[in-house]
Amino acid sequence: MPDSLPPDSVGLVTPQTLHFDEPLQLACGQTLESWDLVVETYGTLNENRSNAVLICHALSGNHHAAGYHSMEDRKPGWWDACIGPGKPIDTNKFFVVSLNNLGGCHGSTGPNTVNPATGELYGPDFPVVTVQDWVNSQAILADRLGIDCWAAVVGGSLGGMQAMQWSLSYPDRVKHAVVIASTPRLTAQNIAFNEVARQAITSDREFHAGRYYEHGTLPRRGLMLARMVGHITYLSDASMGEKFGRELREQAYQFGYDAEFQVESYLRYQGERFSESFDANTYLLMTRALDYFDPAYETGNDLVKAMARAKCEFLVVSFSTDWRFSPARSEEMVNAMIAARRKVSYAEIDAPWGHDAFLIPTPRYNAVLGTYLARVAREVGA
Repeated sequence: MPDSLPPDSVGLVTPQTLHFDEPLQLACGQTLESWDLVVETYGTLNENRSNAVLICHALSGNHHAAGYHSMEDRKPGWWDACIGPGKPIDTNKFFVVSLNNLGGCHGSTGPNTVNPATGELYGPDFPVVTVQDWVNSQAILADRLGIDCWAAVVGGSLGGMQAMQWSLSYPDRVKHAVVIASTPRLTAQNIAFNEVARQAITSDREFHAGRYYEHGTLPRRGLMLARMVGHITYLSDASMGEKFGRELREQAYQFGYDAEFQVESYLRYQGERFSESFDANTYLLMTRALDYFDPAYETGNDLVKAMARAKCEFLVVSFSTDWRFSPARSEEMVNAMIAARRKVSYAEIDAPWGHDAFLIPTPRYNAVLGTYLARVAREVGA
């Protein structure tokens, strides 16, 4: 094992748990009287606090976006390819904040944390949260950190929805919103995929109506199936074909129901690994937040009118083979921004990896993201 970290890494990082006693009113009508957020930060906040960038995670993401937690655990953060010295989100210039959202399962207050009112784990009693709720909690986090205005809010997929919501909910507190592989609202097909995943979890006999903690078990099979369904939608047909084709594991038909094809084995492995590290109640919450997101809902489904509330500039990025959140959905956003007379830059990246392409550092993607954020850095004097 190497005794040093890559020179363009943010290095060893330690998560922080920040406690908030400020009540948080949620869209569902319930209130969290107190709550925690787990946060990682990279880089240095400048004297006038103008160089802060917020990273918003996708469905299965968390606060660990870059760097390493120890020399022994050499798995980098989920977006390490884009965050670090000299990388597109350059920590020599920016102070980068990454958090685990409320309802998450990596330390922030959520279903697998203790409800102070009962002394027991929240489980299914944790309230349903929305993208708006997350952004509201992030605004309180910004207050705690002394950040009046983000130089940029950046996110991919569900994270992109949060970046867009920031521009609408707190137009004076964000200068740039970077919306990657996202959509202004889910299509019926996307909601259907989420429902299949939820049904896989809730129909697992070990789910126990979400109270599986009390039974000392986990709905592993349901969560595994949910992840398998999701993973299929995150990849393109071409990328799956290139990676696996129709290759057999044993080079011969077994005429059974075990994993015979390489792609079957891969999906089962991904599902099993996910079921060991992610909380089922959190998965239900996150997919419902995806379903509910629709910034045009309050403006009579007029996205142009909704976008008129924004004051920041936008970078919107899509990927050619992303059929889950297709380029057409990004173009819908861009057209609404233009009609609302917002400043927007748009790039469709030709990449074969489907929705997962937003996590893969390709030259053109890096160039688009890096060039845009270099301009942001100059603007804020970073």
